[in-house]
Amino acid sequence: MKRTDKHLLDEMNAKSRMATRKRAHFTFHKSDDDTLQRMLNAMQPGTYLRPHKHENPDKREVFLVLTGKFLVVEFNENGNITDHMILDANSHQYAAEIAERIHHTVICLAPDSIAYEIKDGPYNPIDDKNFASWAPKEGDPVCADFIDKILKELNIQIS
Repeated sequence: MKRTDKHLLDEMNAKSRMATRKRAHFTFHKSDDDTLQRMLNAMQPGTYLRPHKHENPDKREVFLVLTGKFLVVEFNENGNITDHMILDANSHQYAAEIAERIHHTVICLAPDSIAYEIKDGPYNPIDDKNFASWAPKEGDPVCADFIDKILKELNIQIS
């Protein structure tokens, strides 16, 4: 049995607080070849996940909030927001499934937020993500501005 308990979540939050990227993950699948990829993503506000889509090979992705609060955003091919959802267990908004071929990102809205992520496998770093050309690359100084622009457009604030 693979367990997700308070001890594991506390450990993941501590790792994400210490990480340069302000996030840490824990995988449940046995290998990258597994046809169902499962992991915990612990995040802190300010982490940046570059918008991307899973296409060729097409993959679905599900985010379930365990602790904290996230904003899941979908975009069209030009970078315009087409849909969004705040995941927050306290507000009874638990999960979002992103269809294949849809650009998306996740923005952490509260400290010590953890999502359980499920994605079709297998995982191959060469073709897993198709990054959006209209979004800054991770590490670019304008990443924070990009996040702020999304939050402002949707009138959402970080807790």
